[in-house]
Amino acid sequence: MAPRVSYTIWFSQRTGSSLLTNALGETGVAGHPEEWLETWGGPELLDRYGVSDGTGLLAKLRELGTTENGVWGAKVSFHEPRHSEAIELLREGLGVGDGATRAEVWEAAFPNHHHIFMTRRNKVRLAVSWWRAIKSGRWHRRAGTGTVGHRPERDGVEDYDFDAIARLVTESVMREAGIAAFLSEAGIVPMTLVYEDFILDYEGTVRGVLDLLGVEADVPPPALLPTADAVSEAWVQRFRAEAQAGWGYRGW
Repeated sequence: MAPRVSYTIWFSQRTGSSLLTNALGETGVAGHPEEWLETWGGPELLDRYGVSDGTGLLAKLRELGTTENGVWGAKVSFHEPRHSEAIELLREGLGVGDGATRAEVWEAAFPNHHHIFMTRRNKVRLAVSWWRAIKSGRWHRRAGTGTVGHRPERDGVEDYDFDAIARLVTESVMREAGIAAFLSEAGIVPMTLVYEDFILDYEGTVRGVLDLLGVEADVPPPALLPTADAVSEAWVQRFRAEAQAGWGYRGW
C-alpha cells in the first residue's frame, strides 16, 4: 500500500543526517528514515531485499519505511550510477515511461513527497570529520554512552592525510551537485537544513520537519553529540594552511 505522505532526507556525509533521523524515528510517527538504498546498485538491491523485480522492491521499500500512521521516510546519500539504477527499478515497478524524470519516478513511488536537503557550509570541517570517522571507525558519539564504531579509541593524530581530506571536500561538493541536479530536473525546491544552524537549534529544526510532514509529536532529546575534538581542530587548521600555501589572497 502506498504511504499517505513521504519524505526523503538527501545528504552527504557529516551533515547531521543521523541526528535528524534518530529524532524522527524515535517519535514513532514520522516514518522509519533509514538508508534503505545505501550504496547498492540494481541487482544488489534485489538480492538484499529478497525480491525479483522492481515491483517487489517498491513494495518492500514502502513496507520498511512506513510507520502505522502512513508516513514513509528514507535518507539517501547520493551515489552514481547506483542511484539511477535504483530509479530504473522503481520505474519498472511503477510501469512509468522513460518520459518521466528521475525525481518524478521517485515521487510516484513515494507519493505526497517532501524533499529535505541537508548540507554543511564549512566543507573543510565536513571532510575532516569524515576522514577521521573513516580512519577511526567512530562515526557517532551517543549521548551518555560514548562513541559508536568498530575500533578502539585512539587519538589518530598520525592519520592526517591532506590528499584524502581534499578528495572528501570534492566528493561532498559533487554529491551535493548530484542531488541538486536530481531535484532541479523536476523543479523541486527542497526544505534545506544547514548543519551549523541545526546544532544551534536542534529542537526547532526537528519541529520544523514534523510540521512539514503534518504530524504532531514531542521532540526527543538529541541522541548524538558532536565528535569534533582538539585533534579535529588541529587537522582543520593544518589543512587550511596547506591548501592555501603561497596564495596572495586567502579565502579563510
